[in-house]
Amino acid sequence: MTFILLSMASGFWLGVLVGLIGALLGLILNHFLPMFLKDGHVPKGSFGWPILGETLGFLQPHPSNSLGAFLQDHCSRYGKVFKSHLFFSPTVVSCDQELNYFILQNEGKLFQCSYPKPIHGILGNVSMLVAVGDTHKRLRNVALSLVTITKSKPEFLNDIERTAIQILNSWKDKRQVIFCEEARKFTFNVIVKQVLGLTPEEPETTKILEDFLTFMRGLISLPVYIPGTPYARAVQARSRISSTVKAIIEERRRNASSSRKRTSDFLEILLGVDTLSEDEKVSFVLDSLLGGYETTSLLMAMAVHFLGQSPTAFEQLKLEHQAIRSIKGKDDEFLNWEDYKKMEFTQNIINEALRYGNIVKFVHRKALKDVKFRGYLIPSGWKVLPVFTAVHLDSSMHASALQFYPWRWESQDQTCKKFTPFGGGSRCCPGSELAKVEVAFFLHHLVQNFRWRTEDVEQPMAYPYVEFQRGLTLHLEHTSISSPSPR
Repeated sequence: MTFILLSMASGFWLGVLVGLIGALLGLILNHFLPMFLKDGHVPKGSFGWPILGETLGFLQPHPSNSLGAFLQDHCSRYGKVFKSHLFFSPTVVSCDQELNYFILQNEGKLFQCSYPKPIHGILGNVSMLVAVGDTHKRLRNVALSLVTITKSKPEFLNDIERTAIQILNSWKDKRQVIFCEEARKFTFNVIVKQVLGLTPEEPETTKILEDFLTFMRGLISLPVYIPGTPYARAVQARSRISSTVKAIIEERRRNASSSRKRTSDFLEILLGVDTLSEDEKVSFVLDSLLGGYETTSLLMAMAVHFLGQSPTAFEQLKLEHQAIRSIKGKDDEFLNWEDYKKMEFTQNIINEALRYGNIVKFVHRKALKDVKFRGYLIPSGWKVLPVFTAVHLDSSMHASALQFYPWRWESQDQTCKKFTPFGGGSRCCPGSELAKVEVAFFLHHLVQNFRWRTEDVEQPMAYPYVEFQRGLTLHLEHTSISSPSPR
């Protein structure tokens, strides 16, 4: 019996060793073999170190309103399109506006969304962020429908404004705030109310937020599933969030036949969508929380940061919002969709914060077949990284590209090919308009009640995800006698 157990143990460890050797050989072949295949037509470049390639150099932190040393060096040596070896895969990196647009417009035909497999473990295989083909198209159509229904509804707009006022009223006796924390509090409270109908005071909200923060930390961690690691905790947190959402769904269904007033949030609409499975509905809720939380709060922080450095832009923005407030019947009357459409300079501020701050640096795609573009060959199976930052900061595309200048949008089309802050093609972010509404309404009350000063060391850094390392400290000056009260 002992001999059998020892044999089984030896066989197990031998299998593990063979598996590790096989995986290592696979990585080495994946690194070196592409160097000798069709190399004459592939863009120039270098593959760097075995296995790791040039990933560490590519991920070196740098200000988000700059290209960073890696891209600057490679573009100067090889041009705007070059080959590399990133994230364990041979890759064509594009800093070229025409190729970027070509990639985005050929999603599902020549290229396909391709995130590393561990990301699927956290997001789930039916997440709209990683889904491809017909599944993605079906989920996206639902998302677009929800946004269209929601964006101009008074209930949604009132919730945004009420939450903004609550946050700003909490600053009444403060001389400084960590703005990124305040922005996340604002966006989470807005999105959890809109998606699940929950208020900040409800116990489910606190539970979801705790798990959601664990989930977020896992997205940017080493993807190794070992108990206790951020990645493992994130997978477990997603499971708990899913259970919480499923419990809320069951409660909604039990109360559907009662005389209780029906809510008008995303979940209520989702329950009536027959084209989505139960798991897809739960995943859709998680995607909505993810999109409405981190990206929107970071956009708010970008706008506030750059406004703090541009007194002229701040004064013009304040005048615009004072004019809108002056025509409201009462001081505490809520803003509406028509008010939002009048916020033209506010849109310029938001667009410039997106262009200059670069919340999204690049996207992952994979070539589905050999693709020829302008003399270049992108081999089938290679990854492609269209880098949005490079186009947004290209002086040949945008005059004075390395300056925050919101007035450029008075004459420049925000839907042009050289401005893709939310991606493009069939994977363009469906909730981008909702994010802009939230930022605009928050700024409406912020600029009328406060001035602020930021610290010189504060700047958005790309890791490659973007963040303010110190949380963006604002030194506040109160400019109004009293703030409006939420109704």
